[in-house]
Amino acid sequence: MARSSSVLLPLYTGQLKQTPVGDLWLAVSSEGLAAISWAANESDFEAYLSKRYKRPLEKKPGQVELVADELNRYLQGSLKTFSIPIDWSLLRPFQQAVLKVTAAIPYGETRQYREIAIEIERPGASRAVGRAEATNPMPLVIPCHRVIGSDGKLRGYGGGEGLATKEWLLKLEGAVIA
Repeated sequence: MARSSSVLLPLYTGQLKQTPVGDLWLAVSSEGLAAISWAANESDFEAYLSKRYKRPLEKKPGQVELVADELNRYLQGSLKTFSIPIDWSLLRPFQQAVLKVTAAIPYGETRQYREIAIEIERPGASRAVGRAEATNPMPLVIPCHRVIGSDGKLRGYGGGEGLATKEWLLKLEGAVIA
């Protein structure tokens, strides 16, 4: 009897340079967006992808063209809703639940970690929601920058220049922040 082995499909990578929030590394699968990163260089980005997804990588800038185009338009203030498909299968169930709620936060609005915990029917999981947001592999498109503390203040952001980038993104969107 032949043993079946599952072949992992590759992630395709590329880069978007000189955005208002810095250079971004991009990865997509055959199903959709897999990652956006402010990694210092290509080798750091590839190490991150290999550790997180354990899939082969292929550098194919053409495969990330839609993502790059929409990110550029968003960061210039001319796009409010992304049409980029997301490969949800790459996320664990809890993070997937959190980030699906996060992805639904409208442009220019914010939600508190606590509100997301309640929406996913885990009202005591505000800290776990924070962790899921902190490890969001697709920032900007899944707008974790729109999630704030219960006091209305900005809390943590791992992308770009940290909280300064989070504040810049919220101001771009016209969000009211404390």
